[in-house]
Formats: sequence, structure tokens, C-alpha cells
Amino acid sequence: MDRLLARLERRIGRYAIPNLILYVVGGMAVLWVLSRSHPEGIERLVLDMRAVRRGEVWRLATFLFIPPSSSSLWVFVNLYFTWWVGSSLEKHWGAFKFNVFYFIGALATIVAALVAGPTSNTWLDSSLFLAFATTFPDVSILLFFIVPIRVKWLGIFAALAIAAAFFLGDWATRAPILAALVNYVLFFGEYWRKLWRDRRVGVRQKARRENMRSNAPVFGQRVCAICGAREADGTDIRVCSCEKCGGQQRALCLAHARNH
Repeated sequence: MDRLLARLERRIGRYAIPNLILYVVGGMAVLWVLSRSHPEGIERLVLDMRAVRRGEVWRLATFLFIPPSSSSLWVFVNLYFTWWVGSSLEKHWGAFKFNVFYFIGALATIVAALVAGPTSNTWLDSSLFLAFATTFPDVSILLFFIVPIRVKWLGIFAALAIAAAFFLGDWATRAPILAALVNYVLFFGEYWRKLWRDRRVGVRQKARRENMRSNAPVFGQRVCAICGAREADGTDIRVCSCEKCGGQQRALCLAHARNH
């Protein structure tokens, strides 16, 4: 994925939108202010493909700017947090890569709306946070402005909440969840595959070392398996695990270790 993005950036990187998340969050803030006096207007912004076919094509873009429905304080916190997450990812990846991540999720969400019905930007914003938690797992934030907690734990909680919504919801919920996670899988699938592979290798290596330690004779008590010479008598005893020994550890005196 990184190689493909590098090639694309060389060709079309100049078209990337810098500070994309700032425009998204700014649009959310404007719509939230307008919705205070016209709350019914939000319904005309939801991604509803039936309405798009009737000519309301603005919905293909306006669903990205739908603000969270909450109190004024939590809307401010949510918008600030979304901006912080997005801007941090853009600084780490660069504008082009962040644009690709965001717009892949947006396009996949549009496809999900074709299949499963009206949807919004909720799960797309969740994929941003999962990407942030994976990229910056050790960053700490103040939960409820009081308790410091590492982002990776919030990321795990968010992943579990998304999984619960997927398994407990119908396909009108599952489709946009799957769509919004397409970008995450494309960007982080190789990372998790490599992490899983390295962990499995580490577990096997640890088990092998433990097995070698448990099967290895105690120093000073080893006895040559061929001639019976004892290390306690001053014989130089070596431990061999070659093919001739069947791959198993076997104590041999120096002479038989060299020629057996």
C-alpha cells in the first residue's frame, strides 16, 4: 500500500487538500449552529441515494459535515477531538495520504448507502479514531478531563463498540460499518498481519528456548551419551543437537562431539 501511495503521490499529489480535516470540522460547526434554528435541515443532508436520484446530489458531500447530536459542550469537545485526530494523522502521513484515507472511507460509505439505505458520517469518523489509536497508541489524553489514559485503550474500546454495533445491528448498520473500515483495512492490514506473524514467531522461539533449558543437563552433571565420561571428573562435555543426534539435545564429550 505504501508503494502504491508513493507512486500516486508523485503523479497526483499536487491535488491533495491540505488541512482537509479543518474544512470538515469547520463545516460541522457551521451546520451545528444553523441546526439550532432549523433542526429539520439536517435530514436534507443525510446520504440518501433515493433523494440523490431525485436530484439532491449535494447529499453526496454534505453527509460528511453532519455534526454530532449532543449538548453544546460535547459538540465542541467532539469537534475539537476530531480535528486533533485528523490533523495529527495528516502531520504524520502527509496531506496526500490522509486525503486518500478519508476519501476511500467516504466513497465506500456512498457505496454502502446504495446497498443498505441512508447513512451519515458516524462510522467514517470512527475509522479516523481507529487509525489514530493504531498510529499513536501511547499518546495519553485526559478522559473526562481528569483521568489520563493511553489512546490504545480507547481504541480497543472503540473497536469493541464497533464490533458490538455490527453484530447486534441489521444490515442498514453493518453495511456502513464495513464501508467505513475499508480504508482502515487497506492502510493497516499489513501492519496487523506482520504483528501477528512476529508474535507467533516470538511465541514459538520462547517455547523452544524454554524446552532447551528444561531438557539441558545441569552443568557439572552432564555425562557423555556415547562413552559415559562424566563432566564431574573433568571431562569437557558439549551439548549437540545435530541431525545425527535426531535434532534432540545430547551431551557428548569433546572427542565424540567432534566425531560422531
